[in-house]
Amino acid sequence: MRTLSLLRHAKSSWDDATLDDFDRPLAPRGRKAAPLMGRHMRDLGLAPDLVLCSSAARTRETAKLALGEFDDNRLPISHDSAIYEASLSSLIARLRTVDDGVRHLLMIGHNPGLQDLVLCLVGGRLDAAHETIAEKLPTAALVVLDLDIADWSAIGPGCGRITHFATPKLLKGD
Repeated sequence: MRTLSLLRHAKSSWDDATLDDFDRPLAPRGRKAAPLMGRHMRDLGLAPDLVLCSSAARTRETAKLALGEFDDNRLPISHDSAIYEASLSSLIARLRTVDDGVRHLLMIGHNPGLQDLVLCLVGGRLDAAHETIAEKLPTAALVVLDLDIADWSAIGPGCGRITHFATPKLLKGD
């Protein structure tokens, strides 16, 4: 059994139209949401063994703010440019290379790749509480999946079950 937590980057800023998409920072709303999600993960005891994070500016900033909420903010993090704009097949291929010593992996990335990954791993099995994921994975959303695999090389369609789903809006209750 493995655990995969997926965190979509927090809300990014579109204020500077001259910036390349890769370089866009977080918007003020995103700078509030990222630590909220980090505290939520900490409170649930979701400290990962490894963090794979897209190297885009908004994902690096999300990671810094969210992971800074953990008591031990020295969580191992690997910035990976291949996660930026990655397709489902690219994300699966990357996950298959994760070291088998990693029991809980956190990936911080982008849509539509993360949304496609969730839908693939659950094999289309979404209960009522998770139906919104099929429509959109909101910014700063956290999806935690238990994977029925012995090692990361076996990850594939239908091997996962969502055990937790949270968004900043759900946590704030507004």
